[in-house]
Amino acid sequence: MISTYSIVMAATKRIPVSEGVWEDISDLKRPGQTFDDLLSHMVELEKKRRFIEDMDRIEAEGDFVELNFDVPDTD
Repeated sequence: MISTYSIVMAATKRIPVSEGVWEDISDLKRPGQTFDDLLSHMVELEKKRRFIEDMDRIEAEGDFVELNFDVPDTD
């Protein structure tokens, strides 16, 4: 038998932060928004930022060739 307490505790982690970081994060949080929601949103934004940064780098450094292929007419 699994208790509700065990499930909740398994999903909870603590992240130590300095007082200044705690205040900065708290200032970013909107009314009714949980820290989990805020951090999840921040993670998604950072993933997108890194993806775009990688694509920009690849475009700037890459040596690309044109691919020629026939596309069947669907009409």
